[in-house]
Amino acid sequence: MTRVLFIGDIVGEPGRKAVFRNLDRLKGERDIDLAIGNAENAAGGFGVTAEVARDLFGAGVDVLTTGNHVWDKREALDFIRTEKRLIRPANYPEGTPGAGSAIFSTARGDRVAVLQVMGRVFMPALDCPFRTAAREVARLKRETPMVVVDMHAEATSEKVAMGWHLDGEASAVLGTHTHVQTADARVLPGGTGYITDAGMTGPMDGVIGMKRDLVLARFLSGMPKRFSVASGPNQFCAVAVDLDPDTGRCLAIDRVYLRDA
Repeated sequence: MTRVLFIGDIVGEPGRKAVFRNLDRLKGERDIDLAIGNAENAAGGFGVTAEVARDLFGAGVDVLTTGNHVWDKREALDFIRTEKRLIRPANYPEGTPGAGSAIFSTARGDRVAVLQVMGRVFMPALDCPFRTAAREVARLKRETPMVVVDMHAEATSEKVAMGWHLDGEASAVLGTHTHVQTADARVLPGGTGYITDAGMTGPMDGVIGMKRDLVLARFLSGMPKRFSVASGPNQFCAVAVDLDPDTGRCLAIDRVYLRDA
């Protein structure tokens, strides 16, 4: 069995601190073979930098996925060209810096492919995530049966649809972007682990990680506001996924939620 820990959107310095405080212990307690984290909000709440990524790698994260905020820090344009452990959505147009997938080896010698696609409902217009995901999963499975997909999307329906679209093909389809851990973790009939959103790792008393007074002012006034990362107690949200290294099927998927992390 290969066990993957997938950490929900890491938000700013508080989210990074939650990773620093909890990941090493969780990897030991849960016998984690590969740790993946979504880092599109890891640098000040918007984007990722080389320094932030290296800190997370140093804390034990093996792979970082991103999303629509991947380019918010300009240095990511260069860093992502050479850092193979940092992945952007695969359905960006041809010629976009970086890669949408990669294959990683665990300490036990198993190989796990990680793929990210981004939805199009209420999101930037990219290539079709469904066709991209199906094509890329088929390609990656020629190298390894274990393929974990980060479905970065706003609409619940689009994430659920992707789970069914890849059921029996991908090992797991794990939703990100909406920052609220959902209660629907399950193994689909074809053997694909699924959750609509893995949740957020960061400040639990903000509004999806941002200072709540700024978010409320925007909702109440309709005027633009520059958001900043909230403070206060943290949460650590993730899912642990058990995979069969021979077939790629998901054997179990469990939510991880730690308060005051």
